[in-house]
Amino acid sequence: MADDKKRYNIRISGLGGQGVVTSAHILGNAMDNAGKFASLVPFFGSEKRMAPVEAYVRASSQPIYEVGEVVYPDIIMIYHSQVVTHGKSYTMPFYTGLKKDSLIIINSDIDVLDEEDKAVLNRLNAKVIQFEATELAKKVAGTELATNMAMMGMVLGMTKLVTEENIEKAVRERFLGNSFVASGGTASLDSAIEKKFKKKEELLSKNMEVINKTFEMAASIDLSNAPLVTKIEI
Repeated sequence: MADDKKRYNIRISGLGGQGVVTSAHILGNAMDNAGKFASLVPFFGSEKRMAPVEAYVRASSQPIYEVGEVVYPDIIMIYHSQVVTHGKSYTMPFYTGLKKDSLIIINSDIDVLDEEDKAVLNRLNAKVIQFEATELAKKVAGTELATNMAMMGMVLGMTKLVTEENIEKAVRERFLGNSFVASGGTASLDSAIEKKFKKKEELLSKNMEVINKTFEMAASIDLSNAPLVTKIEI
C-alpha cells in the first residue's frame, strides 16, 4: 500500500467505546508531528457504548482545505464486525463511495463479507486486511481498550505515512499532554501526582507495544498479488 501517494481519505467506522474518535485525533497529531497535514471530523449520535460512531481523516503531504465527511475514501477502517453484519454505521453499505484500488482494514474473527460485498469490492480492485485487533489488544496490552491502537498501527504501518516516533509523540500528547509538571504545596500532593503520572506512563507503554506489534505485522503483508481478503494471524 505504501507508495508516493500524496493523500489518503480515511473513513473510520466503529461502535461507542472503541476509541474511534481518539484514534482519529492521534492520527492527525502524528501527521502534524511528521511535518505533514491532516484534517479530522468526528461524527456520532448518542454518546454511549455500542452506538455507531464514525470519524473522517484526511492525511496528506500537502495542505488540506476540505473538512466534513469523507464521501470518497481511499481507506476504510472497521473497528467492529457489526458495522458490516448489522449495518451499525452512518454510512451504509460500509463501502459506499470507496475509490478503486483502495484498502479496507477490518477488526474481526469471523468472515463478515457476503457475496454481494465481495463482488463490489472485487470490481473496485479493493484489498481487505482482516485481523483480530481486539484480541491482539487484550493479548499485548491486557485490555480491549487498546483496539484502536492496533487498528491505527496497522493502517500507518501499511501506508508509511509517519514513523513510529511520530506516533509515539502523538500518543504521549494524548495521554500526558504536552508537558507534565509535578508540583504542589505538600509532599502528599506530589506523591499523588507522581502515582497518577506513573500509571499514565504504563498505559502509554502498553499502547505503544500494541502499535509496534501491528507495525511489524504490516511490514510482512504484501497485497500486490493477494486475494481480496488477507487474514492475518495474531
